[in-house]
Amino acid sequence: MYARKSARPRKPLNGERLHELALFYLGKFATTRAKLSTYLNRKVRERGWEGEGPPEIERLVERLAASGLIDDAAYALSKSRSLSERGYGASRVRQSLRMAGVEEEDGAAARELAAEEAAAAALRFARRRRIGPFADGIPERKERERALAAMIRAGHSFELARKVVDAEPGSEIDLEELREKGS
Repeated sequence: MYARKSARPRKPLNGERLHELALFYLGKFATTRAKLSTYLNRKVRERGWEGEGPPEIERLVERLAASGLIDDAAYALSKSRSLSERGYGASRVRQSLRMAGVEEEDGAAARELAAEEAAAAALRFARRRRIGPFADGIPERKERERALAAMIRAGHSFELARKVVDAEPGSEIDLEELREKGS
C-alpha cells in the first residue's frame, strides 16, 4: 500500500536541525563530503530554511571533515576494497569514486589498491559468472563475446578480460602470470 503522509508538515530547517540531520546521516551511512553536501542541500530544498542568512552547508561539511567524522580517503579505500572483493575492476572503482565526489588525491590509494587487485578481482568475477576457467565447457563465439563484454563492463581491462575468458575451463590460472600479462 502507499505510505501515509504525516498530518503535519515537517519543520523547516535551521542551523541546529541541519547539524543534527548531518550527524544522523553520518551515523547511518559511510559518505564523502560531496555526498553529504548533496544530501543536505536536498533536505533544505524539501523542507525549507528558516535560519538566519543562507544555510552554510559547505562550512558545516568542512567542519565535520576537519573533526574526522568524514574522511574521503578512508571512504575511497573502503569502496575500492569492497568493489575489488566483489570482482569489479579498476575502471569500475574509478567510476564509483568519481560518482561519490572523491577528489584525486583522496582517491589515489584506492586506485592503487584496485590496480594491485585487478587480476584477483577478475578471477573472482569469472568464478561468480562461471567464465573462463570456471565455465562448464568451451563457450561458443557469442557466449565468449558476452563474457568478454561482461568483464569489461565490470571494469576490467580488455587484455585482462581476454586472458580470463580465453582460459581453458577447469584449468589452473597462475595469478602472478595473469598480473603480468593482463596489465
